[in-house]
Amino acid sequence: MFSKATYTARREELKKLVKDGIILLFGNNDSPFNGPHNGYSPFRQDSSFLYYFGQKRDGLVGVIDIDNNKETLIGDDIDIEDIVWFGSVNTVADMASEVGVAHSAPMKALRTIVADALRQHRRIHFLPPYRYLLGIHPNQQKEAASLDLIHAVVKMRSTKTQEEIEELERAAVIGYKMHTTAMAITRPGLTEKFVGGQIDGTANSYGATTSFATIYSQHGEIMHGNPSMAELQDGRLVLCDCGGETLEHYCSDNTRTFPINGKFTQRQLEIYSVVEKAHDYALKLAKPGVKYMDVHFGVCKIIFDGMKELGLAKGDTEEAVRQGAHAMFLPHGLGHMMGMDVHDMEALDQIYVGFDEETRPNLEQFGTNCLRMGRRLQEGFVVTDEPGIYFIPDLIDDWRASGHCKDFLCFDKLDEYKDFGGIRLEDDILITADGCRFLGKDTIPIRPKDVEEFMAQARG
Repeated sequence: MFSKATYTARREELKKLVKDGIILLFGNNDSPFNGPHNGYSPFRQDSSFLYYFGQKRDGLVGVIDIDNNKETLIGDDIDIEDIVWFGSVNTVADMASEVGVAHSAPMKALRTIVADALRQHRRIHFLPPYRYLLGIHPNQQKEAASLDLIHAVVKMRSTKTQEEIEELERAAVIGYKMHTTAMAITRPGLTEKFVGGQIDGTANSYGATTSFATIYSQHGEIMHGNPSMAELQDGRLVLCDCGGETLEHYCSDNTRTFPINGKFTQRQLEIYSVVEKAHDYALKLAKPGVKYMDVHFGVCKIIFDGMKELGLAKGDTEEAVRQGAHAMFLPHGLGHMMGMDVHDMEALDQIYVGFDEETRPNLEQFGTNCLRMGRRLQEGFVVTDEPGIYFIPDLIDDWRASGHCKDFLCFDKLDEYKDFGGIRLEDDILITADGCRFLGKDTIPIRPKDVEEFMAQARG
């Protein structure tokens, strides 16, 4: 938990931005996994509640009455039966005091607060997806959520303070340990599931948990390929996309792709070098004032040029990217915001988090519709830089059959790469006053020579 002053200052700024009415910030409730006494573990608090109220216990709601300048932490104290099983915890009043909130009340008081506000026709601000107190149908909750509150939260959480950056650096250390563990133990004959379990165990031993479900797969062409029971095969690549979450719930997110036997083939190096060039190009461009959408499309052109050099693509690069031919190789965006959520604030709707009026994505074009971040960068933003090249057999067949972008793609050559998989390289970058830098004191091996040397040394 940060200092009391941090949470007090955040709520004061939130009140200034939202201006009037009552703000409801719901914490999460524990949820049963497969029975009432076997919940999903570990419990994860709602990030926006954490940002303004700091407390990690389930069953809490923060109420900020802007008009009357009154803040209340709502929740029921646990009883003796809970204490027997889970141990003693602070009272709700004590938790409120820890984060500078003057008032506390039991959960039953929340209905009275909301009912009074409705009767007085006051504005009630809430974030999606919380709506059950207001009688709003689930189908309407997204539209009914307060845009004023969403915009205020996005504005505040987008720019990271020094104490948040320090916490993100701690998450980067966990991510480094996870990835180097994967590189050290990967070898033919082990299962994806075994290595994935070691990666997750590393995160759990150094922090709160993984920041998302670990991706570790020989099928790198599958964007979210979770570990299977398949044995790792000599000569193939494995894609590892994972991250750790600190005890204060700040995240890391990195991807590396490396050879299972520790040595890249020439064909693998040819594709890898294009992704590596795109990854480095983004680092050169990213700085305050630059639209991340422009960085994304710059990367797309580098990838398409690289594919042309290898005989996999053809034609004018500018026109090919305009028509979306690059999405055969890169069907996702260059990156996304990072912070307390690995896709930071995505639950508030990506259109408000990653874009503004001058950077609305083209939702009609395959690939471009998957952009998560396009807005102008600002000092203090943390974003991912994650270009990739993927050879997806079904996508190759589908575009060949329909003739989509046939003037820009060499389908006969693409057929030769259907067994390749995919390569992604991803790092978390902090936007500084005049550019950007990696988060983390150590860089996960990324240059092919460094990857091979690290894997060789790890194997003895």
